[in-house]
Amino acid sequence: MLSPALSFCAVRTRANALPEYQKTHRRNRDVELCRSVSQAPAGPLRGTHSRGFPSFTDEPNSTNSKDCDPHMALADTHEHDGQQLARDLARMERIAVGRRRALGLFGSAGATALLAGCGGSDSSASTTTTVSTSTPTPTPTPTSTGSTSSACVSYASETNGPYPADGTNTSRGLSSNVLVESGVERSDIRSSFLGTSTTTAEGIETTLTIRLADVNDSCAALAGYAVYVWHCDVDGHYSLYDLPNESYLRGVQVTDENGECTSTTIWPGCYNGRFPHIHFEIYSSLDNATSGRYAVLISQFAMPDEQNQEVYATSAYSSSKSNYSGESISGDNVFGDNTTAQQEAMTLTATGSVSEGFTAVATVGVAT
Repeated sequence: MLSPALSFCAVRTRANALPEYQKTHRRNRDVELCRSVSQAPAGPLRGTHSRGFPSFTDEPNSTNSKDCDPHMALADTHEHDGQQLARDLARMERIAVGRRRALGLFGSAGATALLAGCGGSDSSASTTTTVSTSTPTPTPTPTSTGSTSSACVSYASETNGPYPADGTNTSRGLSSNVLVESGVERSDIRSSFLGTSTTTAEGIETTLTIRLADVNDSCAALAGYAVYVWHCDVDGHYSLYDLPNESYLRGVQVTDENGECTSTTIWPGCYNGRFPHIHFEIYSSLDNATSGRYAVLISQFAMPDEQNQEVYATSAYSSSKSNYSGESISGDNVFGDNTTAQQEAMTLTATGSVSEGFTAVATVGVAT
């Protein structure tokens, strides 16, 4: 026959399976039962206060709390004969645990289950049963992993910033969504194309070639994808927002059979608080390039430091020089939390000079 200490532990174990509102009502009562048997000597219950319940603290970290540990209970309890068991069961009835329910628990649960319920084992058992509790974990939100496949790295998804003009916010300028405007599909993005302005942005000419590669298909070229590019001018200003009547330094192109598209633009300036960068969005087709909400990837290119130093030393980029002195890619609030592999892949590779202009290239790994 199981000792009363273990039997009362079974009561506590069964109570843990009750609905929450019943658990709350029974918790103190069941712990009291377990402790009263494990701590009491033969005879009347000790340590009771005026209402007949054992006197103890209910704090789980209290030094007085044994929390129904069978090792401690068996160490403290005396041997019970039939009469003692009857007295114990009578005590159970007096504090509102019915004899029928208690006996039902005694008969329905095996010794191993009772021991596991109290978190330990019988002193005569040769092995200890361990019960593991699995805690549900939230499903992680899908993000770019930075995994490398052959020669391409999956780009991190980044913010489109406050000046996208892709239909996701409202600009102060001629359009809040250039993606649906006539003339946005173009290779030379240096001039304004909306309204009456045809102003060409000043700055050092830069040819930007973007190659799209499928990281899930051995870096295979992604042909027929649309790429929308935009960035600030030499003073760090954005068309359609800071300059509401200008629409330059924005354009869309479609990748060829090699997954490439090339744009002519200028080297962007550096404004306070950000490392120099170029924004871009990728769409599965030109027809789908109607809003930033439909992009398969929104990300940014970082401008390489060596060329930044050369460009910002020129008079045309005078404001950029002081702004750039306090910036770094690792400390940037966009690029800084990416992996090293992503930071390297997302930094354009550039050749050329201030006098002749620059050629910049990048391979963008896209997880299709």
